[in-house]
Amino acid sequence: MPFNSIPFLIFILLFFLIWPLVKRKQNYRYVFIIVSSFVFYGWWDWRFLFLILFSGIVDFYAALLIQKYPKSAKLLFILSISVNLASLAMFKYSVFFAEQVENLLGFFSITVQLKEQLPAFTLILPIGISFYTFQSMSYTIDVYRGRLQPTKNIAHFFSYLVMFPQLVAGPIVRAKDFLNQLRENREVSKLEFWNGIKLIVIGYFQKTVLADNLGVIVNTAFEGVNNGTGLYWWVVMICFSFQIYFDFNGYSQIARGLAKLMGYHFKMNFNHPYLATSLKDFWSRWHISLSTWFRDYVYIPLGGSKKGRIRAHINIWVTMFLSGLWHGAAFNFVLWGIFHGFALSIERLSKNSLRGIQEIKSIRWILTMIQVLIGWVFFRSTSLEQISDITFGMFTVNFDVSFLWKNENVFLFLLLALVYEFVYFLSRTQNKVRRFKNNATVEAFGYSILIILTVFFRGPETEFIYFQF
Repeated sequence: MPFNSIPFLIFILLFFLIWPLVKRKQNYRYVFIIVSSFVFYGWWDWRFLFLILFSGIVDFYAALLIQKYPKSAKLLFILSISVNLASLAMFKYSVFFAEQVENLLGFFSITVQLKEQLPAFTLILPIGISFYTFQSMSYTIDVYRGRLQPTKNIAHFFSYLVMFPQLVAGPIVRAKDFLNQLRENREVSKLEFWNGIKLIVIGYFQKTVLADNLGVIVNTAFEGVNNGTGLYWWVVMICFSFQIYFDFNGYSQIARGLAKLMGYHFKMNFNHPYLATSLKDFWSRWHISLSTWFRDYVYIPLGGSKKGRIRAHINIWVTMFLSGLWHGAAFNFVLWGIFHGFALSIERLSKNSLRGIQEIKSIRWILTMIQVLIGWVFFRSTSLEQISDITFGMFTVNFDVSFLWKNENVFLFLLLALVYEFVYFLSRTQNKVRRFKNNATVEAFGYSILIILTVFFRGPETEFIYFQF
């Protein structure tokens, strides 16, 4: 589904024209959010609304029964989690697992047609299923742990679960952070309104100008793996690293901006991940809502680092394996998760032995970015052969940079991405630059430039990368 901005903008306009009329009455507000979110999601395929309804109803009543019948809480909790995971497995992983079973049996000369026996609807991946499933599961888990009181208003719960700005690609919002916000009729100040508009403008610019134009460069390279070696593939992977960052962060910024216009707050989902000086640091900055979800609901319950060194490494591997599998039912995502799991283990093991190097921040940053870029090869590739060809090409000595001049877009948009990220980082961290940026005239001029660039320099419309997850 391409990112078609016109219908999306019309929907947003209609929503915020009606929003002031209903937001003062609590139940009206809940119902309006639910109906609007269903229209937004049903625009893609209305049939999968029943999947969200089913998952939400199961978790809503499971949470109430867990509180009411504490002796049966564990059984109810397992039932709730099983329903969610079964739904995710059926729609996201059934085809993948069927193919692997077929291949395994085929190795022993046993022919079966499992994939063809699957229901037709399992061949379609519902947009955002991983996001709203994890969001719904976190609600039940927190109630079971006693960290959250379940809401008795089903409209209140569903307005949290299906809130349209983050429904299809996050950030993953926790019930304990958002249910209380929904109870309040929040008046939006002029400053909050302006901050919301800024986030939306930034998000559109990051997606349509930076990510979509870099995507053309990356797609061209991956369609012809033998285009080059050495420096060529390092530049391509740097382009992809910024493409996926601006694509996903762009959506997160738009979602946060829309929430601010409604009076709500979503936590930041990215914090300049390419400034990380270790993989651990990278994962504290990248897709924060997902990495903290796996930390709180997988890594720590497994024992974290409190059950010995070996167990800590195993917990890391399991967590990163599941993180890779969460991203997609394909070997490249699984290998990406495994790669990061073992790289995190090596980083932990070498912490003391390489203390001299570890103290030099620039070297730590370079080593971290090399690992991240290699990891993105696994993520972006579509076959094991492509992974091996590209990684081999990256470590082939070839310093030819003529491709930069043959395709000026490579240099132009990569440079624009680097400059934008550098200026944006400075505006948030350096006092003098921040004061200059916060000047009303300068700020208005800067965002006007972003809007002009978004209109005239946008790339070909493509779906958000994380829609597939």
